[in-house]
Amino acid sequence: MKAVNVPMRALLGLPVPTPLGGRLMLVFHTGRRTGRHYRQPVSYVTRDGVLLTPGGGRWTLNLNQGEPTRIRLRGRDISARPELVTDPDLVESLLGVMRAANSSLDRFVRLPRTPEGRYERIPLEAAIRHGLCVVRWHPDGGPAPSA
Repeated sequence: MKAVNVPMRALLGLPVPTPLGGRLMLVFHTGRRTGRHYRQPVSYVTRDGVLLTPGGGRWTLNLNQGEPTRIRLRGRDISARPELVTDPDLVESLLGVMRAANSSLDRFVRLPRTPEGRYERIPLEAAIRHGLCVVRWHPDGGPAPSA
């Protein structure tokens, strides 16, 4: 993913909307130990004025609940407050919302599912213990800008 993220950062960092911006955004964050600045491309979907992103990497450790964070969304910088969701029932529900809006989510969230399409509970809970979460971004100043 590191090699893919380099051009993604460049394209998503443009001050104009791009086709990639309909599903990907940039999160600007600072390393909690190093103080180094990062630009993390992440997938998102919008629901009820809130942005939802899967958070399975170490980058989410640099987010502080409710603290304003800059994100670049469709060529515009906005401030949003992250809420890290780790309740298994809510994570499963929100992953379902994201999967319905963006079928490529399964390439990034690789968890086994039951024949009914639900995530298997034990692997889901283990993934949450190891850092999986859903980040609900609450844009400052109102709902997330729509496409």
